[in-house]
Amino acid sequence: MLYQDDRRKCTASKLLRFGLIRRIKNPRSNVIILNPFSKTVLSKSDKSITKHICAIDCSWNMASKSLDNYLVFRTNSRRLPLLLAGNPVNYSKLGKLSTVEALAAGYMVLGETGYALTLLSKFKWGDTFLALNSDVMKDYANAKNSEEIELLEMDYFKEYIRN
Repeated sequence: MLYQDDRRKCTASKLLRFGLIRRIKNPRSNVIILNPFSKTVLSKSDKSITKHICAIDCSWNMASKSLDNYLVFRTNSRRLPLLLAGNPVNYSKLGKLSTVEALAAGYMVLGETGYALTLLSKFKWGDTFLALNSDVMKDYANAKNSEEIELLEMDYFKEYIRN
């Protein structure tokens, strides 16, 4: 947690208060770190590395610089497949997910849907995120590897990607 956003809107802080996530300083080497700038997309095949995901809670306005400092030597850095945000700040923006949306999406891709739903249940708009991404999320979860997910991204979001 880099404390770059309004604490009242910080989804990671709320998840911490509910005891659903832990704050860590140095993730173990087998933990997948979510990085929106990674070239490698998260897929079900990453479950062979670990079942644990780490999200770095930072402002989207400072994400590039903040993540560069943390991820310079990390090999298990993955970006999430493209999804629409359901949170009120970035509603319907492609890829501009809150920390809880990112964690939930990551766990859904890895097949841990129950935990993902528990995370989202703490937010009034959690169902909105699920509704916006229902079909694509099912397909991502069924994809065998990152290549299949990249094809799905092109299919679902070609209009967004072109612009």
